[in-house]
Amino acid sequence: MQGVLQPLLASAELRAVADSIKDYAIFLLDSEGVVLTWNTGAQRIKGYAAGDIVGQSFSRFYTDEDRAARRPQQHLMVAAREGRIEIEGWRVRKDGSRFWANVVISPIHGEGGEVQGFVKVTRDLTERRRIEQQLKDGEERLRLMIESVKDYAIFLLDPQGRVTSWNPGAERMKGYAAEEIIGQHFSRFYPAEDASSGKAAREPAPATSRRRAGAFARTARGSGPAWCSAPSTIPRAS
Repeated sequence: MQGVLQPLLASAELRAVADSIKDYAIFLLDSEGVVLTWNTGAQRIKGYAAGDIVGQSFSRFYTDEDRAARRPQQHLMVAAREGRIEIEGWRVRKDGSRFWANVVISPIHGEGGEVQGFVKVTRDLTERRRIEQQLKDGEERLRLMIESVKDYAIFLLDPQGRVTSWNPGAERMKGYAAEEIIGQHFSRFYPAEDASSGKAAREPAPATSRRRAGAFARTARGSGPAWCSAPSTIPRAS
């Protein structure tokens, strides 16, 4: 066994610390990527007992597609060259199921500066990714629903009253294309007399204090003024 790795492998204290960590797979690789140690977190996340995996190549944690693309070898090369690599992607458990992993690989250098091995830390982020994907899907469904509404102008304002989204109903009713109005202040929808009197600036105040406000008012659009019902709502932060 190469010199700098031997004390790490022999350290009972280091093994005890690594085994106390249940939410992270923490283990050592030699310079070729062969697994040298295995902790409790690695067994829980990846499904291998130490006897199943120590002495095997870490490439078996990668998908067939990643192995065909030689990504395990590439990741070791980048870690050796850059001093560290952090990636996220699919990894494979012993039973063949996949999980979404955050992986950090760092090199271990000998006294002469040569790479003698690596320490690899893996977290299972499958649940986080599932929640993020659900949120993304929900946002996409909401976007498609809003874009399908033609009889109502539905759009978002930032806290300063600038338009941040625009639906086809808003374009039909107010006459502005999205690229013309996004980023502009919503006061441009008000007739000149209301804008100059400060009504547009006061309008968000009731919504801010009561979460929702409503008005029946004359607003300006590309082709001239129009009467509309204009409720406004403050979205709740989750």
